[in-house]
Amino acid sequence: MTDVLLITIAGRDRPGITTRITGVLASCGAQVLDVAQSVIHDQLSLGMMVAIPEGGTHADVVKETLFAAHELGMQVRFDPIDRERYEGWVAEQGHERHSLILLGRGLTAEQISATTAVIAKQGLNIFAIQRLSGRVSLANPPATPRSCVEFLLRGRPADGAGMRAAFLDLSAHLGVDIAIQADDMYRRSRRLVCFDMDSTLIQTEVIDELAEAAGVGAQVKAITESAMRGELDFAESFTRRVALLRGLDAAVLADIAQRLPLTEGAERLCKVLKRLGYRLAILSGGFTYFGRHLQQRLGIDIVHANELEIVDGRLTGRHLGEIVDAKAKAAWLRRIAADEGICQEQTIAVGDGANDLAMLSAAGLGIAFHAKPVVRASAEHAISSLGLDALLYMIGLRDWQVDRI
Repeated sequence: MTDVLLITIAGRDRPGITTRITGVLASCGAQVLDVAQSVIHDQLSLGMMVAIPEGGTHADVVKETLFAAHELGMQVRFDPIDRERYEGWVAEQGHERHSLILLGRGLTAEQISATTAVIAKQGLNIFAIQRLSGRVSLANPPATPRSCVEFLLRGRPADGAGMRAAFLDLSAHLGVDIAIQADDMYRRSRRLVCFDMDSTLIQTEVIDELAEAAGVGAQVKAITESAMRGELDFAESFTRRVALLRGLDAAVLADIAQRLPLTEGAERLCKVLKRLGYRLAILSGGFTYFGRHLQQRLGIDIVHANELEIVDGRLTGRHLGEIVDAKAKAAWLRRIAADEGICQEQTIAVGDGANDLAMLSAAGLGIAFHAKPVVRASAEHAISSLGLDALLYMIGLRDWQVDRI
């Protein structure tokens, strides 16, 4: 009967270690059943599960591997694995897997401890941990640092709703973002990203800017905030706000468009996604004029928003066509995906307001971005501590990969 042995090598990393160890195993006729390696700075941990063929013995493999490890200055451990235990691991290959992303300006032991406690309580097993963000200099820290660690999990949560509620509570109390999603084939094969515009791609609500120019800022802002909290029907609030803009000189639009403040990470995110072949869309309850301006600036492919009516160089207080509300945003996401030949699981939606919830739910990956509390509580995923480019971590990209684009 073939024997199975787990060999773990640890010590200072340098070239040639894997070659030396596998060379020894090759001389013993061993078959490698599993292998994994990690390096934290210059410390290596290498694990190999090997099958020793009939006629071979543990003693031969142990003796030769111990001799090689001693030459290399490495520590080595041997664990015999019985066949039943090994076959149990083989059977686990079909179990559910999840990716949990922990995001923050800087991660602490407290944040990681609290997060992993929830993972353990749910009966999930962590089988790998990896850093996706780059190392941060202590001597010259960046102005806007990013920290991201990914936990790869196996198993099914005991209480999915309870787990999500626990993570939401931790996010609020510890100032960290926690996003868990299925680690399936769609996670790294998204193809369409649909953005809300106001307070998502840009750090303002354009209608508030227009209202200030028209001298009705306080009235419009009050209606806007009520709508974003979900207290007021969007179509009604939109009509009321636009009506207050009647008589505004249309030249103001160009001035506002030129000074729109982009959200942190928006340019980096769009540049990377375009390079990777993603289709990008703005689906906004705001205005087409500003969406088209951002389209040119960020390389957006598609814009669907609301058209302001302009007569004799002034806003009439009316709009043209149907209002792009919550229902319309979700419908546009589905329609664009269908037109582009992209399945819905490959879509991403990002937004901050109550009128984005339908779109977030329709997407394969919906992200509430620096969202209102009611939106964060309803959305599956949220980013509140970092910029828009944190989305790149959620599709499995590392900083060193992105920085080479």
